[in-house]
Amino acid sequence: MKPAANDLTSFGQFRPRGLVARLIALTRRSSNGWLGKRRAFLLRSLGLKMLHGRPMDVESLGTRMRLFPARNNSEKKLLFTPQYFDEDERAYLLANMRDDIVFVDIGADVGGYCLFVAAHAGPRARILAIEPQPDIFERLIYNIRVNAFSTIKAIACAVADRTGPVTLFVNPMNSGETSMRIVNAHARGRHIEVQAKSLLSLLADEAFDRVDAMKIDVEGAEDLIVEPFFEHAPPALWPTVLIVEDAPARWGIDLEALLRQRGYGLVRRTGTNLIYRRP
Repeated sequence: MKPAANDLTSFGQFRPRGLVARLIALTRRSSNGWLGKRRAFLLRSLGLKMLHGRPMDVESLGTRMRLFPARNNSEKKLLFTPQYFDEDERAYLLANMRDDIVFVDIGADVGGYCLFVAAHAGPRARILAIEPQPDIFERLIYNIRVNAFSTIKAIACAVADRTGPVTLFVNPMNSGETSMRIVNAHARGRHIEVQAKSLLSLLADEAFDRVDAMKIDVEGAEDLIVEPFFEHAPPALWPTVLIVEDAPARWGIDLEALLRQRGYGLVRRTGTNLIYRRP
């Protein structure tokens, strides 16, 4: 299935109106309790059907975004229920924010993490957002531009254990579940070839001398990035805070043991991610 072309017209063309606007407001006001979430998910499902695949221009996590929620779970959350979008991870980043933070977002998708950090950091921040899917990267760039964030640099490539072409297996039902590994039956039908670089080479290209925080969400291929990085990177480049997707069944190594060996302590297991910190 070929992805639909992104509509990149001026921001505001797709502002929520009428019943859709009311549904979005209701879902965003829903509580974190069981009943609140049940209500939010029911209303969110109704709202998705009413959109018929159209994007929406909204404010989410303190930034402006054009979101295409039909086939991307992260955009669905950012549109209807941003309060549930990795709230523990965002709270921890906010608590450890510094004005000149160096943040690396691997698997940036449409910008949920990097835009959030840019909105709360100072003008001296350096944020690197890396996203390999061409259509998703186009949305990421759009969202960066409508906020005029000069602190974010976006790079269109995959991050892997080597430099060169790699194959991504695409889930047409949820583009956020695209991976260098086949992680579900939906991903068997479509694949794309993209260029990849190692994490160390990307940081060297940017002349980073430290990384304050890093998020890695590449749908079960996190070990392909992390293992060679810690083998070859100088400790000065090891991130102080590391947020990594919790996917041990998909990894080829015991990634948690590797992080413990490198001196990282587990701060929290959120149900989706692992938050680590290096003393």
